[in-house]
Amino acid sequence: MAGYADDLALAHVLADSADAISMARFRALDLKVEEKPDLTPVSDADTAVEKAIRATLARARPRDGVLGEEFGRTAATAGPGNRYWVIDPIDGTKNFVRGVPIWATLIALMEGDTPVAGLVSAPALGRRWWAGRGLGAFAGRNQHSASRIRVSSVHKLTDASFCYASLNGWADNGRLDQMMDILLGVWRSRAYGDFYGYMLLAEGALDAMAEPELSLWDMAALIPIVTEAGGRITDLDGRPTADNSSVIGTNGLLHESVLTALARRA
Repeated sequence: MAGYADDLALAHVLADSADAISMARFRALDLKVEEKPDLTPVSDADTAVEKAIRATLARARPRDGVLGEEFGRTAATAGPGNRYWVIDPIDGTKNFVRGVPIWATLIALMEGDTPVAGLVSAPALGRRWWAGRGLGAFAGRNQHSASRIRVSSVHKLTDASFCYASLNGWADNGRLDQMMDILLGVWRSRAYGDFYGYMLLAEGALDAMAEPELSLWDMAALIPIVTEAGGRITDLDGRPTADNSSVIGTNGLLHESVLTALARRA
């Protein structure tokens, strides 16, 4: 296997373990939910999934570090290196705790500041998405039942299906008017939120998505999937995305139009 195929094979193993843990706790009557200092929820499933992934990585990739949403950064046990895994054990925890099936485990491999492989597993939807640099992007129930995916060819914003997470963040960002102009001017708009809009973008089911702020664990796994599917992801100023960054994801053809539409006004 070439390139990052071995790493993606491991990511599927990690996702299998994560899926078993999270599905056992989904809609459980005794699910424990606490509030983190940033006022976002965390469930016992979040922590259990991240612990399981970390334990497997410590055995299988001792030369790689780990960064997870719940337990922070851990250095590689075999010494410092430029590779590390980024884990969001349950992206969409608010959905998870309310019984909404749109949530997923996000697993990414970074080399330095660059995400080079990513996997998104949404077991309640029965679907995964994954990609490695130079390997293309795929979606399916598992690694052995998959199809290659590709972004759409829509090239006019007025013909686009546009996705966003919520409007509150855009109000806080000072660009609510710009976002509303987009939503009223496109062919269709939907607020899928979290990982799901980006995966629909990679599949060509919608054409653009934007969010005013995300953390590295929210986005690292998404970047290889969208870009290997032919799309483009930047921040609101058109720069490559980084930790705690705004995000615009498009099929590439619409990117400059979305950047212009969301630009700050004098």
